[in-house]
Amino acid sequence: MVTDMKFSIIIVCLNAGERLRETVESVFAQRYGDYEIVIKDGGSSDGSVEELSRTVQDARLYIYQKKDRGIYDAMNQAVELAGGDYFIFMNAGDSFYDNEVLEKISDVILNREKTPDIIYGNLYHKGLSTVIYAAPEINDFVCYRNVPCHQTCFYSRRLFVERAYHPMYNVRADYEHFLWCFYEKKADICYAPVIVAAYEGGGYSETKENKRRSAKQHREITMMYMGKKKVRKYKLIMLLSLAPLRTAIANNKYLSVGYNQLKSLFYKQNEASTKMEDTK
Repeated sequence: MVTDMKFSIIIVCLNAGERLRETVESVFAQRYGDYEIVIKDGGSSDGSVEELSRTVQDARLYIYQKKDRGIYDAMNQAVELAGGDYFIFMNAGDSFYDNEVLEKISDVILNREKTPDIIYGNLYHKGLSTVIYAAPEINDFVCYRNVPCHQTCFYSRRLFVERAYHPMYNVRADYEHFLWCFYEKKADICYAPVIVAAYEGGGYSETKENKRRSAKQHREITMMYMGKKKVRKYKLIMLLSLAPLRTAIANNKYLSVGYNQLKSLFYKQNEASTKMEDTK
């Protein structure tokens, strides 16, 4: 059991403009002070990194500028510089939801008998003005359907010391790494009922071309970790449960709030049922 911990907030960027400052300021606003910010810049030419370096004088801020081969290679470069016990990866434009996030996550870690390898929470989507609730338990179906996004996950340092992201999955490397943690490393993964990050939407993986790549890489990764039988089973469940329709509703500005509230109630009901079964 740990008694204290340091967080590394890793921010990768390229010509991010004021969005970079927004992310950094949300970290400096945290009440919990034992953290560092590692900015990995791929060679910005808009002056955003230089301006930040001139105006922010804080020993907890590290800026590393070097060319990279994409977002996941940039994250891997940042990991080599990070010195925290837990890592979280933020994109420029994302921010912590409030100034108590690190404090709340720290409390979750300290109050557990076993130190977790991954702690994850919920996400606020700025574009949809709604909270996207994460499943309170990670299982096969959650791994197939949708794991928590990297902006809401705090990873134990050891998981990245042993193996970083595979940049060959240029859209899904964070997904592949999460499955590696779950299936290969048998990581202890803990849900925290905390809204961790505010996500601006329209990210790297959401372009039309990258959505196609994402689907292809999802098939490859799930086949590798789950096998053909499970993949077929969960694909059928998704089809029968009208997954494409639910996704469209979840991404609709006018319907997403109600949808995510219902999803939250569903998760809470299932969690309560599981606790009742465990006490029998």
